[in-house]
Amino acid sequence: MNLLELLLLAAIWGASFLFMRIAAPEFGPIPLMALRVAIAALVLAPVLRTASARQQLRSHLWPLCVIGVTNSAVPFCLLAYASLSVNAGMDSVLNATTPLWAALIASIAFHGSMSRSQMFGLLTGFAGVIVLVHDTLVAGTPGVPLAIAAALIAALFYGFAVNYSKRSLAGVQPSVVAAGSQLFAALALWPLALTCWPRHPVNLATWGYVVVLGVVCTALAYLLYFRLIARAGATYAASVTFLIPVFGVLWGAVCLGEKLTPSMFVGCAIVLSGTAIASGKFSGFRLHRA
Repeated sequence: MNLLELLLLAAIWGASFLFMRIAAPEFGPIPLMALRVAIAALVLAPVLRTASARQQLRSHLWPLCVIGVTNSAVPFCLLAYASLSVNAGMDSVLNATTPLWAALIASIAFHGSMSRSQMFGLLTGFAGVIVLVHDTLVAGTPGVPLAIAAALIAALFYGFAVNYSKRSLAGVQPSVVAAGSQLFAALALWPLALTCWPRHPVNLATWGYVVVLGVVCTALAYLLYFRLIARAGATYAASVTFLIPVFGVLWGAVCLGEKLTPSMFVGCAIVLSGTAIASGKFSGFRLHRA
């Protein structure tokens, strides 16, 4: 049962890159992500119906705000921006560098230690990124370098959030973290979204993708993820990061006809190998993202 839920979660989060690739050109990155987190916040609102949940929310307002911004608002927008120029598969693989950044930030900013094997894993992972993006950069397509940079910066934000939540939100119910972070992400994004809201009518089908992105790829995915943590432990649940790029590449190829190149397969394999080494198979890390 746990394995099936893990595969379902990976398929859902992998599909989020597909939906961003489809919807971002019509909505724009910021309005699209404002809708995504607002829908997720509404769906997750019942989590806060108990007095204990509301008390945890009130007593951790600032950390939840930081997580909402660094783990949802900013990286979501950056990944949506990247999806305008790179395909869903590459976007998902670049996102899989999160544990590399998490290990590096833990060592530099949170006074953690880094073993030789972790250092080797970091170098391996970033070498995989170079292999992955080489052909795309050489092609000289306008906007692609900025898109790749945006996806990597999004992963860096996720890496910071992993460490910050571990330090500042220990003991807080995971469901409260999910609901509270989406609430603060929505509050952060909506003022910006209103300034760049699309002036043209948005296709009805695209609205459908936005709803799926918010309800399934964010709210439901969080609930699945945290249930896996409760059932099988954080290490097992976090292994979903290895599977997300597989589904991201698969959905992009099947649904959008995205081209799969040898360098993409090789780069993906190297990135995931480096990630496994650098994070010690994710031991000690708990990823709170959609």
